[in-house]
Amino acid sequence: MEMELTLIATDVYACLQPERGLGWSNSGFVARGGGLVVDTFWDLPRTRAMLDLYAGVHPAPPRRLVNTHHNGDHTWGNQLLDGAEIIGHRLCAESMKKDIAPEVLQQLARMVPPMPGLERTAKALGDYDFSGVRITPPTTLFEQRLDIDLGESRAEVLYVGPAHTAGDAIVHLPDSRVVFAGDVLFNRCTPVGWEGTYAGWFAALDRIVDLQPDVVVPGHGPLTDVAGVLGLKAYFEYVLAESKRFYERGVGELDAARRIELGPYADWTEPERLIFNVRRAYREFRGEAFDVPLDALALLREAADLAAEFEARRLV
Repeated sequence: MEMELTLIATDVYACLQPERGLGWSNSGFVARGGGLVVDTFWDLPRTRAMLDLYAGVHPAPPRRLVNTHHNGDHTWGNQLLDGAEIIGHRLCAESMKKDIAPEVLQQLARMVPPMPGLERTAKALGDYDFSGVRITPPTTLFEQRLDIDLGESRAEVLYVGPAHTAGDAIVHLPDSRVVFAGDVLFNRCTPVGWEGTYAGWFAALDRIVDLQPDVVVPGHGPLTDVAGVLGLKAYFEYVLAESKRFYERGVGELDAARRIELGPYADWTEPERLIFNVRRAYREFRGEAFDVPLDALALLREAADLAAEFEARRLV
């Protein structure tokens, strides 16, 4: 498995996967207080490999697991932490029970021929094996904050949603000056938002900045610090302003995404995910509810079209 265990503070580790698009997420581990894992991976083979790395620095089974949000690439390995206390926001647990089933993605990845318009998605899903996944939601739930005793230090689990999803949480280690940001932070890769608003995501990013961490572990992408947090906020501010400009001219969402010049963000991975962020902006401009589920398959098809266009432009 392509993953790397990195020591980021005393007894604090990040398990990083190279950012290659769909599902290549990060995890964290604190080797104190019986062991605290932050997020699992999308399938069981990857989560087993991650836990093997953690066992190399903390042989005893981890006592606790925190899920930063409900998406499968951060939770579908939960069942492998048998006996651990699983912690998450109430909305994280509720959303896990309603989200897409692993069997659906397994079928989509192996469908021959692939579903029209989703060939690129099916190829990306082929990196994973969703067989045997049993949805295992958090059972220790919190609303705004939960402090975890780690012996001589503590972890603060802070609710910052809705931003990327309704149940977003971050894990702050004040003594180590580390934040595990989950998918509130995508670093140098194009973000995707599901429930929430731009204002909510801005507030979540500002909350991380206010904590003044030395190290921030993003949900996707390489390790960073406050500069990476501000970089994502700048991306959102730019996309929101450009979306507003095209919206006021009567340009549709997909055409707007085609016409927005990405500039310094063009080299971020998965730039075609721009369509998700333009869609979010247009929903806000129209005053639509932020918690109505997006049509993920339709957006993935549009993103695939954009990816082909962006690639053609690079080749010119």
